[in-house]
Amino acid sequence: MMLRRVAIKLLGALTLLSGVGFAGEADAAEVIKIGTLAPKSSPWGQVFSVWEKAVKEKSGGRVELQFFYNGQQGDEGAMVGKMKAGQLDGAAVTAVGLGKIHKPILALQMPGLFTTWAKLDDARNKMKPEFEKGLNNAGFSLIGWGDVGAVHLMSKGFAVRAPNDIKGKKPYMWREDALQPTLFGVIGGVTPVPLNVPEVLPNLNTGAINIVNAPALAAEQLQWASKLDHIVDDTSAMAIGAIVISSKRLDALPADLRAIVIETGKIAASALTQRIRGEDAAAYGRMKTRMTVITLTADERAKWDSVFKQTRQRLAQGTFSPELVAKLEGLAK
Repeated sequence: MMLRRVAIKLLGALTLLSGVGFAGEADAAEVIKIGTLAPKSSPWGQVFSVWEKAVKEKSGGRVELQFFYNGQQGDEGAMVGKMKAGQLDGAAVTAVGLGKIHKPILALQMPGLFTTWAKLDDARNKMKPEFEKGLNNAGFSLIGWGDVGAVHLMSKGFAVRAPNDIKGKKPYMWREDALQPTLFGVIGGVTPVPLNVPEVLPNLNTGAINIVNAPALAAEQLQWASKLDHIVDDTSAMAIGAIVISSKRLDALPADLRAIVIETGKIAASALTQRIRGEDAAAYGRMKTRMTVITLTADERAKWDSVFKQTRQRLAQGTFSPELVAKLEGLAK
């Protein structure tokens, strides 16, 4: 029912926006190729399918979106590289992928910084002109911001209550993330396992990793959640993302088709954001019924806060500018 409501709302908005479709079919459609790590059956994939259908209908078949799901175009760094090389037109990426285009955007996910959607929204809106300018200067157009979910620490066979509990374990670290190496370095005595996203599930199956830090919905959709049995109630970050398309590819479209892709994309991104937040909360609710939920004490939370603060301080020494880190910390208060 939720998907049906989203589809009806999205298609209805697209109809109001674009008016009647074009009467004739072009001989050859313009095809916009978009990559994503999300499975086609996931909430992300379902909304993308609605967007795909709407663009084709509203353009009379003159422009089509072609999505490549499940990391078919590689991890996010590879997708960004392909977009720069003209081998891929666009991508739905997380902050990690956005950071490959304009690194300061990744700072929104510094650990312990934003732990509610309200605070994240306020900061992202205030930073929007600066971030979009950075994307534009790099040759990309932001179609719409999106969300991935509230990040929770999950583990297999043991509880992680304090940073030291990670020592001697096998935490997964996204190979392309510039934040996690610094975090594990601050904790010390940790040897994380660097993997790309498609490699996580097989490594969970073999026991090569036993700690994952991810949103509940993403962990469910990527089939990681069933391999884990403990989850920390606290949120360490709000995972975000966006739909981006090569500006060169967009500019090559006729003006009317470019307008359809951009305007319908904004509607799709808005609908996706609303849906993902609810779906992520529901996924966490399901996990709480079958996992051991770790509720941190005040002392344990203080230890994490100290590690997160030290991590941000180190990130301000080279990964990000001190001014950016200070500005975002101010917005998080």
